[in-house]
This record gives sequence, structure tokens and C-alpha cells, in this order.
Amino acid sequence: MGHNHSHSVGPNAGGRHRWRLAVSFALVGSFFFVELAYGLISGSLALLSDAGHMAADVVALGAALVATRIATRPDTTGRRTYGSYRAEVFASLLSVLLMMGVAVYVVFEAVRRIGATAEVSSGPMLVVGAIGLAVNVVALLLLRAGAAESLNVKGAYLEVVADTAGSVGVIAAGWLVAATGQAVWDTVIALAIGLFVAVRAIALGREVFAVLGQHAPSGMDPVAVSGDLADLDGVDQVHDLHLWTLTSGMNVATAHLVTADQADGHSVLDEARDLLRDRYGVAHATLQVEPASHTGCDRVGW
Repeated sequence: MGHNHSHSVGPNAGGRHRWRLAVSFALVGSFFFVELAYGLISGSLALLSDAGHMAADVVALGAALVATRIATRPDTTGRRTYGSYRAEVFASLLSVLLMMGVAVYVVFEAVRRIGATAEVSSGPMLVVGAIGLAVNVVALLLLRAGAAESLNVKGAYLEVVADTAGSVGVIAAGWLVAATGQAVWDTVIALAIGLFVAVRAIALGREVFAVLGQHAPSGMDPVAVSGDLADLDGVDQVHDLHLWTLTSGMNVATAHLVTADQADGHSVLDEARDLLRDRYGVAHATLQVEPASHTGCDRVGW
């Protein structure tokens, strides 16, 4: 006989750190307008590029906040059998796209300015860059605790990391322009900021696509998992093993366990569930226990 039951899953990692996203969003959003205004006044490409990246921060943090709300919202349709947790992964993907967009724009503008003359005021660059650095450091300290647990928070965190580097670059560019009188330093620093942001975006993008592509979770070897399941008492064979990440902190597994004819199916099921949870951090596992005499699984072609 079959029966319906549900496995309740506790608050996901992104939801636990939602307040950190909210405070960071308020800080970064408030300062963005200040940096944009002084970037236009000073004519600094480094300051404008940092303002553009801060705008991307605002959007990314806002998307991360919305995603955590969607992810924890109950499903009233009955069709989202895994909930809406993937919303956080899509928010991380948006962060990647924003970071790449800013990087491409900054690099394009930096290359376009090579050989051209530009009037750059170093005073506003130094003052605004220093304030921006302070704002970003506070946001970094807030988000760092959640970045290791949530891909969504990590996307926002890396946005702020890149923006912090941008603030340092603005300060360095302002000092170099003031010390040498050469506006070219503003272009050089802006180019370096753009390349730094692009590298960070690519690294995060690889993680996001690994989740969306339903790859095995990082650090989890499917061969090792299969071997450990096969070593359980009563298990003769393991097949159709699938491992993937639903969202940060939520790993999922499915597997067929072929047992000896005299094996206790209840005991096998309990031991396999405990193994996946305690050794591999898989809290949600769907396991099919099959006696050796069972046939029919070979009819599945994929």
C-alpha cells in the first residue's frame, strides 16, 4: 500500500539571513545617489563605474530580499512540489548578469578614454570613495556570515566585495590623479575594477549553473555515496542514484536500493536515510527499496 506524506523542511539558509540583506540594502541604496551625483560632478570614470556597480548592488540586494520572501512563501497551488526555493538561485543569476554588465560597460568606457583628455577632480573622488568604502565594509561584515551558507546571500556578498574593491580603486585613483596630475590613472583604475568584477561574476556564475544544471553538490562524490549505500547490511546493489542541490543548504537525493530477499526493508530504509543525512548532509532523500527478485527498472531509458 502507498500513502502520502510530506517532509517538512526547516527555514532555508537565505531566509535565516534575510535581515542582513535588508540592512545592507538600506545602506547601499542610500549611498548610491550620493556617489552618482559626485561622479557626475567630478567627471571621474572610476567614481561613475563604482556608482554603476553600486546600482547593481542595490538591484541584486533587492532581488535577494524578494527571493528569500518567495522562497519561504507557502505554496497554495499544489503544483510546486519542491516549493519556491529556487527563487534564490535565480536571484544569484541576476547578480551574475548585473556584475558582468557593469564590468563590460566599465572596460568599454576605459578603453574608449585611452588617448583622450579628461578633466577629473580628485577631491570628490577621495571623499566619496572613503565614505563608500565605509558603507561597503559595514555591508560586508553583515553579509559574510550568511555567504558561506546561502548562494543567494553569497551573490549579494560578492557584489559588495567587488564594490568594496571599487571604492578602494576610487581612493587610489583620486590619490594618483592628485599626486601626478595625470587623469589617465582614473582610466587605469577603472579598467582594473572592471576586470576584477568580471572574474568574480564568472566564479559565481559557475556555481549558479551547477545548481541549475542539477549537478552533484560540491564536495559530494556520487561514486562514494553509492559505495557507502551499497555497504549497508542487506543492500546488494544501488542504481538510479541522483544527487542535486535545490537551493543553498538543501541537498536532495533519490536512489533505488536492491536488497537480499531476506533483508528487512524497514531497517535498510532507516539506515540509508541516516547515512545520507548524517554523513552527506542530505536531509531530503527519496529511497526505493527493491527485493532482488523485482524486475522492471531496466525499462527506464534515461
